[in-house]
Amino acid sequence: MMRELMSGNEAIARGAYEAGLIFASAYPGTPSTEILENLTQYRDVLYCEWAPNEKVALEAAIGASVAGVRAMAAMKHVGVNVAADPLFTFAYTGVTGGLVLVSADDPGMHSSQNEQDNRNYAEAARVLMLNPSDSQEAKDFLKLGFELSERFNTPVLLHMTTRVCHSKGIVTLEDRKETPPVPYAKNIAKYVATPANARVMRARLEERLAAMEAYSNKAEVNRAEYRGKAVGVITSGVAYQYARETFGEDASILKLGLTFPMPRDLVREFASKVDKLYIVEEMDPYIERHVQRMGVACEGKSLIPAFGELNADIVRRAVFGKENEHLTVEKKAVDRPPVLCAGCPHRGFFYALSKKKDLVITGDIGCYTLGSAPPLSAMDTCFCMGGSISAGHGAAQALRFTGAKEKVVALIGDSTFFHTGVNSLIDVVYNKGCSVSVILDNRITGMTGHQENPGSGFTLMGESTVQVDIKKLCLAIGMKEENIYTVNPLRLDEVSRALDDALAKNEPTVIITRWPCILKRFSQQDKDEFDMFGKKCRIVQETCKKCKSCVRTGCPAISGAGDIVIDETACTGCTVCKQVCPFDSIVEEVR
Repeated sequence: MMRELMSGNEAIARGAYEAGLIFASAYPGTPSTEILENLTQYRDVLYCEWAPNEKVALEAAIGASVAGVRAMAAMKHVGVNVAADPLFTFAYTGVTGGLVLVSADDPGMHSSQNEQDNRNYAEAARVLMLNPSDSQEAKDFLKLGFELSERFNTPVLLHMTTRVCHSKGIVTLEDRKETPPVPYAKNIAKYVATPANARVMRARLEERLAAMEAYSNKAEVNRAEYRGKAVGVITSGVAYQYARETFGEDASILKLGLTFPMPRDLVREFASKVDKLYIVEEMDPYIERHVQRMGVACEGKSLIPAFGELNADIVRRAVFGKENEHLTVEKKAVDRPPVLCAGCPHRGFFYALSKKKDLVITGDIGCYTLGSAPPLSAMDTCFCMGGSISAGHGAAQALRFTGAKEKVVALIGDSTFFHTGVNSLIDVVYNKGCSVSVILDNRITGMTGHQENPGSGFTLMGESTVQVDIKKLCLAIGMKEENIYTVNPLRLDEVSRALDDALAKNEPTVIITRWPCILKRFSQQDKDEFDMFGKKCRIVQETCKKCKSCVRTGCPAISGAGDIVIDETACTGCTVCKQVCPFDSIVEEVR
């Protein structure tokens, strides 16, 4: 057998291939994005796609399961919030082909707006849950998930975290095992969740849960490692690695790879064999609550932090009050806040927007959220995917009703607009709102690493496809054509005029900023439509007054210490700095 160094996400994709997966759908979101990206290498034997949002991704996977094949949906933790509606009902109906939902949590919020613990979803929805602790287990548990899904007639939640998703380990590769599709047969009583049918399903769900718990108590993925009776540790997922490193060979460990249903008999047996019991887990006291409900004494979140990502040092300090010796390093050289890239098409728009007064600016999830940071400071809120337009609508209606002078501008990216922003814009139009909705179309899903979306013209599998025309979509939901503005966001006068016109109207307006992400791999259409090549900007030191107007654009290519200079290796020639210079001291030069 071959062995290969793989991240957890790569291992999940490999496991799906080996398990005979036929259908997979996802919306990109760190730390889960690379799962579907890596599935494309197996496109000869399976089908995978980007969905416009996570609810659609899970519903599509459910449809594939009902049609009789093994199916998977993958998403980051907040995506499960979007997909929760179909998940809870599918737990009632059960599956035909096995279905695994991969939830990738983000302890410590490395790239997320919260760090919710999605283990709670398994208990709330009553679906079986597996918790890998490394890349090999990510592959193995994914395969096991399909087997258990079909065995117990349930969707399975594969609970991942950032560290397991992105850390690498040696993985043993196996051949693909084809799973013949189940021929489709109508089954209205199983799959039509009307109240009359659902009441029957609810009772059967409890029977399945009892059978799953009986399995959990004997499952190989739940194992006790006995090393002595003085100290015992119950742990799961990546926290197992930290527990092993912290407690070493001095403690017995119960490693739980299947944590819902909780193997209560196994937990009681393990607890009876140790004098002192610790629970080591990231985020919520999920295992601890289960253990305490059994009446078993344990120490958990009274010592271990209840939020933030754990590591072995944190666990050691929490339990033993000790720290490992480690080197201290000077971080200033590499420690800088995130910033919009040099040449980012959003910078020009945010700069022009920042000059407008009496605005409430509602923002959304994407790299453009960085427009909230100084020196631009042109965003006031950010809650969730698609929330900018609907929050902006509510704020605008409230301000109009109370006679306040502020106007509202809502900002959303192209992929996020397709995700859930369309529904919000329908709300604005239908309820005769007065906010300005700005769709920042940079021609790609930028923040998660340039995944295709319904407006990019290509599918996940690289096939050319129809492009959703944002302007036509806005017209289709009732926007007036004279209230839709399409602008080049790097042309400050053009942006300013559009904002002034839109803000002067007391009805729904939309501004579409259309310019590609500067880091994008440009398609032929990009090259034909946009003039993006051939120039750089330079400061003429003889006429520069050091007013720092250019510095206040926030471009990382401009340095304001001493002489104001532009790093020619970083400059892309977007000319925003040139446009704001009051002394004409910035010139364009051909590369």
